[in-house]
Amino acid sequence: MGSPEQTTPWTDSLGRASIRTAQVLLLLVLAAVAAYALIQVQLVVISAVLALILAAAIAPFVHWLRRKGWPGTVATTFSFLILVLAFGGLITGIVFAVMGQAGELASKATEGFDKVHAFVRNGPIPVDDQQIQQARDAVVDFATSSTVGAGAITGLSATGNFVTGAALMAVILFFFLKDGERIWAFVLRAFKGERLVKARRVGQKSLTVLGGYVRGTAIVALVDSFFIGLALLVMGVPLALPLAAIVFIGAFIPLIGATLAGVLAALVALVANGPVAALIVVIVVIAVNQLEGNFLQPVVMARRSTCTPSSSCWRSPPEPSWPGS
Repeated sequence: MGSPEQTTPWTDSLGRASIRTAQVLLLLVLAAVAAYALIQVQLVVISAVLALILAAAIAPFVHWLRRKGWPGTVATTFSFLILVLAFGGLITGIVFAVMGQAGELASKATEGFDKVHAFVRNGPIPVDDQQIQQARDAVVDFATSSTVGAGAITGLSATGNFVTGAALMAVILFFFLKDGERIWAFVLRAFKGERLVKARRVGQKSLTVLGGYVRGTAIVALVDSFFIGLALLVMGVPLALPLAAIVFIGAFIPLIGATLAGVLAALVALVANGPVAALIVVIVVIAVNQLEGNFLQPVVMARRSTCTPSSSCWRSPPEPSWPGS
């Protein structure tokens, strides 16, 4: 006769469920600890992610230069300098445009405030001067309060973090472009055999898709900013160049970015040129968004999605398609 099977509290269904629950809880704790650690170094994490996105976007240009006979280091340095000069020129143009048109915008804003003030006083809903003065005093009190001062200090700190993050991103981007192959090979050291093949394939496909998405979004954003900026220039709205740049940047925020940038442009047009100009800007923004959503984005993104390393649009080198490979 065989001996009866020995049972323990962990071998029945409840015990197995308890073990699995403990495993899930342990994974959740590890995930929470990892998220907390990343939050503590979010400046580095965000800079690295942005550098990776830019590296994936500019990689085909680096490969194209190398196919033309450029040495790898020269092609990487040239592409990096082109990218830095493009961003630097854009920021410089925005700063000088704001400085040059700030006085005009302030005077038109004052004029617009006077018009709004007159409309409130003489409009269908009577509002006396005492109520208007109380509202103005409340705004002045808030502007001179300690809350605004603390917010200004926070804003200065955020500006410092932004500058630091931009410099860090530039350094990481350069090394991604220069030594991307070595970095990728170091990451793949943790995988062996079939897992190595799968990891290499996933990395190559992810980089291709990410780069195609960024380039396609940049094309769509450029079209949006061009037409909206052109409408602002034709109507003589101040700060047309900075607003067009904001539209370009906002287009990278899915769903609401371009719309919010268009609303900001309409508000500036309302303050500076009146309700008719603001209405025209709103019509242009709606038309451009409809053109983007129904025609431009599907066509461009379909083109970018088919731009694989084996296609004729960009011929990338074998896996992994890092620009430094």
